[in-house]
Amino acid sequence: MLFTPLPIIDDFLANYHLGQVLVLLLVLSVVGTLPLGSRKVVSANGVLFGLLLLVVPETLMGDSVFTYRFLGIALLVVAPILYVTAKE
Repeated sequence: MLFTPLPIIDDFLANYHLGQVLVLLLVLSVVGTLPLGSRKVVSANGVLFGLLLLVVPETLMGDSVFTYRFLGIALLVVAPILYVTAKE
């Protein structure tokens, strides 16, 4: 029988809020795109996660909703500036 990691993912997500998981995915994806050396890819990643942090319902974000919304707004302001100033 084929092993699926869904129970492991479910056990991980049960202990954390979606806001914490999105911030972790943001950090991991930025670290993963750094070897590419493209600021445009990093900024597109920032815009995507900024939108996700703003669109996700407040009931899934946990207690500190304002912090995640503010991070989403900050990413939506900084990421396009990074994209425009990229040379590639």
